[in-house]
Amino acid sequence: MKKLLLVFAALALVLTLSACGEKEDEVVCNEETLAAGSFTVGLVTDTGGIDDKSFNQGTWEGVERFACEYGVLDEDIRYVQSASDADYLPNISAFADEDLDLIVMPGFLFEASLITSAANYPDQKFLIIDMVVMADNVASAVFAANEGSFLAGVAAALKAEEAGKDTVGFIGGGDFGLIQNFEAGFEAGVWAVDSTMTVLVDYVGDFQSANIGQTLAAKQYDAGAYVIYHAAGGAGNGLIKEAKDRRTNGEDVWAIGVDKDQYADGIYNDADDSAILTSMMKRVDVAAYNVALAVLNGTFPGGNVLTFNLANNGVGLPAENPNLSEDMLATIATYRTGIIDGTYDVPLVPVRISAE
Repeated sequence: MKKLLLVFAALALVLTLSACGEKEDEVVCNEETLAAGSFTVGLVTDTGGIDDKSFNQGTWEGVERFACEYGVLDEDIRYVQSASDADYLPNISAFADEDLDLIVMPGFLFEASLITSAANYPDQKFLIIDMVVMADNVASAVFAANEGSFLAGVAAALKAEEAGKDTVGFIGGGDFGLIQNFEAGFEAGVWAVDSTMTVLVDYVGDFQSANIGQTLAAKQYDAGAYVIYHAAGGAGNGLIKEAKDRRTNGEDVWAIGVDKDQYADGIYNDADDSAILTSMMKRVDVAAYNVALAVLNGTFPGGNVLTFNLANNGVGLPAENPNLSEDMLATIATYRTGIIDGTYDVPLVPVRISAE
């Protein structure tokens, strides 16, 4: 099987590079729409749902942007939500039976189901995000989450230092390799700023239990965490709610979002103040957009691994960060440059595991 590691140069189609973040061009919909059924895209969500304000939603926004700009009709893009892991294979199969032009699966949880589906439907084109499935009819998009998380760690440590605090936190969804990459990068970024700072770590156990996410956030804030970063999908909404509630009550705490810019999700008063310090963006929307466009253009990258990192702006912080000072942003930009040029080697494995 072939495995080609690509820097996805087509990012330039939809991103404007900035020092430590990315900014989308204004979306302009194509007034000349394609004929009904001439191009079709289906997205299968994981159990977090389409409105998880994170991974699934961000991927769907990429599909919607593609459809808007290239005249694909609304009825020709659609999603199906998975209530449990058992729904993955039948949901994929249902779309494949319709012979859609592209089926998108946002998340590593789809690995086993996609391996089966790719074999059962050899002529169907698939995109999986955050996992590599080597098959000629599958494009795999992966993200250097550890690199972007390093910048989130720098931001957290700088903000904590400014407030005279010495503790920050991390909340993950499932405690396994992919999410541990977020933890490892975040810790490294924090300790690059202050090697004595404490990083509290907890895992929800899934990506949809916002109530557990909130309970863990409350525990960490009570233990002294000033900033908490999550990589927990929909469960991370519990962290954001806890941060909003506390700031509403006058407590000085912060949350860091993930996957998409979650600033708006953190707004908690009429002044539009947000509890979100910044967000570590994984451009899952760009992955969906670019692969759909490639299929439309007849250049589907089946069998290839598309890598999104700081160098090609596939991960990073938002272009707008109202809660970070100019000095903080300048420091973050310096670390970003250092990661790209190899000055900083960002780990993939957290200290708690590498020490075992």
